[in-house]
Amino acid sequence: MRVDHPRRVRSFVRRPGRITTGQQRALDELLPRWGIPFSAHRVAPGEVFGRDTRRVLDIGFGDGEALLSAAARYPDIDYLGIEVHEPGIGHLLTLIERAGLTNIRICDCDAVDVIEQMLPEASFDAVNLLFPDPWPKKRHHKRRIVQQGFVAEVARILRPDGIFHIATDWANYAEHIRLVMESAEGFAEVDAQSLQDEALAFRAPTKFERRGRRLGHEVVDLFYRRAQR
Repeated sequence: MRVDHPRRVRSFVRRPGRITTGQQRALDELLPRWGIPFSAHRVAPGEVFGRDTRRVLDIGFGDGEALLSAAARYPDIDYLGIEVHEPGIGHLLTLIERAGLTNIRICDCDAVDVIEQMLPEASFDAVNLLFPDPWPKKRHHKRRIVQQGFVAEVARILRPDGIFHIATDWANYAEHIRLVMESAEGFAEVDAQSLQDEALAFRAPTKFERRGRRLGHEVVDLFYRRAQR
């Protein structure tokens, strides 16, 4: 007898974008070097980077410029970036090559699948979710990535006292995030001012942030600490 399994609602849509010749070259030549293929088994980040140091997971890095700025500023921290938009991946790969950085790796897969299936417990010191798709229409709110199940997986991969940083320029989404995080186990909200000198909480302005400000949107940065286990 056939058993139908419900399809998981994804928080993103793969939108085709124009890939430049340079970006395509980067995808062909550099992604095999700096990319991490998806695996249904746990992957030890320390083995991927070749060292054991503080690590940041950056979900949906867009064009990659903010991620590159952080990695260049803090070479003692390793950054794993997740993105599905090929032009953005190609752009970041080109930037990595030009800057000669060695502390960035890229996974071109669904972030939820990567976190649930690939990443071990307590393997990151910070998780960044900067300007995720807000899905502003009410009927699409179920597509928002910040949901209880996702937050529980973030808690699982964060080390004790690890930071979960979420930024958005949509007031309704900020309200949604606060409601989800208030009922999430293992997290406590932290005042942004207390983290102004914390390298793990650093973020450079992003393309989405600049666009939001041009539209008159207020940018909200929310920080949460993972409780001691």
